[in-house]
Amino acid sequence: MDNPHKGRTGLDRIRHAAGYSLQGLIGAYRHESAFRQELWLAALMLPLAFWLGRTWVEVALLAGSVVMVMVVELLNSAVEATVDRISFDLHELAKRAKDYGSAAVFLALALCGGIWAAALWSRLTGG
Repeated sequence: MDNPHKGRTGLDRIRHAAGYSLQGLIGAYRHESAFRQELWLAALMLPLAFWLGRTWVEVALLAGSVVMVMVVELLNSAVEATVDRISFDLHELAKRAKDYGSAAVFLALALCGGIWAAALWSRLTGG
């Protein structure tokens, strides 16, 4: 059986996909405080990436690590919403899914922090 929501093609599909993406970003901003905090930090850090990075590769690493944190946060929020949609009951598998998502965000933040710390160290010490 074909999925009735998968019938769009071409520009119509792209237009609808962009709309769904925008709805997702707005929804995450409205309902997810962690995403809101990360978005505000990104608004500060992304312009700084162009000052701190000396080459396009450094700028890409700095900016990309910030964007990656937001991507992982969105995926974590999707997992949490799905688990909560199924049930609010305490269950070991639900806890595991949410813990894995949280761990993914932690690792993304740690990687971002490491990249930024290394770039700052290099910039401030002339290395």
